[in-house]
Amino acid sequence: MINYLKQNRFYAILLCSILVIFSCSKSDDTPTPDDDIPPSEPTSDVYVAGNEYNSSSGIGTAVLWKNGTAQSLTDGSTDSRAFSVAASGTDVYVAGYEENSAGTAVAKLWKNGAVQNLTDGSTPSYARSVVVSGTDVYVAGFQMNNSRTRYIAKLWKNGVAQDLSDGTNSADAYSVVVSGADVYVVGVESNSSGTVAKLWKNGVGQDLSDGTNNVYVYSVAVSGTDVYVAGYETNSSGNPVLTLWKNGMAQTLSSGEDSGYPPTVSVVVSGTDVYVAGYEMNSAGTRVATLWKNSFAQTLSGSRASSVAVSGTDEYVAGVKINNSGTEMVARLWKNGEAQDLPSGSNFAEATSVAVVQAE
Repeated sequence: MINYLKQNRFYAILLCSILVIFSCSKSDDTPTPDDDIPPSEPTSDVYVAGNEYNSSSGIGTAVLWKNGTAQSLTDGSTDSRAFSVAASGTDVYVAGYEENSAGTAVAKLWKNGAVQNLTDGSTPSYARSVVVSGTDVYVAGFQMNNSRTRYIAKLWKNGVAQDLSDGTNSADAYSVVVSGADVYVVGVESNSSGTVAKLWKNGVGQDLSDGTNNVYVYSVAVSGTDVYVAGYETNSSGNPVLTLWKNGMAQTLSSGEDSGYPPTVSVVVSGTDVYVAGYEMNSAGTRVATLWKNSFAQTLSGSRASSVAVSGTDEYVAGVKINNSGTEMVARLWKNGEAQDLPSGSNFAEATSVAVVQAE
């Protein structure tokens, strides 16, 4: 009898031990509430620079949109424009101009909304492009000479100006990019024959065209040893053809059925992909915003694309949508082809530049 009780006690202890072990194993495998929550996706802040226009006075106001929320950079009392935006960490830079009380355009750089004058306002000047590299901020644009007879292409590094052209001919700088220790600027310079495309590398100028046809270049991107330049070259009919140059070799992107030369072309490189934003004419003679990726065109729901930025797998394009009667121009942002109208207090607004940074 005693042996029987001891045997039963042994089995009971063994059964409890098994239940305890099983219970602990099951508890370890049971997902906690946090296990059911997928890891959060990194978020991005999207900055768009542009302008609103007062339809009665014609005065423009420089605007910055952050994730769709507008901030005016000036008070609207004098004309101003924002042409370019760059972001680095939590700092946001906008390049443009604002007229002073004498009606002279003054090149401006806004950092987080605070303004810096790049010139003294004695002669007209524009800041057209801004890029940030480490702690250095580069701005490209122009200033007229003292006699107001020539434009001088300019590069400002941390507010200090460098002349890119010597003033013999008028010249303008439209885009700046930094690759390693090298600084590239593209623009145009006039001569007796017409307009010549220019590339300045570390301040040394190079002609990208011979002046036979007018060539206007507005954007530059660098990937490794490859230099990409986007702009327009006139065809035999005198119409501009949207063109991409890679290391000086030209590739036509549009049909060339337009008669204007707006500086609304942008090129960026992401990995092995090359993006160009601009516009072309459709069969009805209407301007259509277009994004070219590796030379393949994607039509966007708008009238003109001015800027492109790529973040991860997302493609952002800034531009405008103009209605058929020309009575309304809407600032527009496309993300992966989907349009978003940016809020504005005016019937005439445009988005000129887009930059994307991962939110901290």
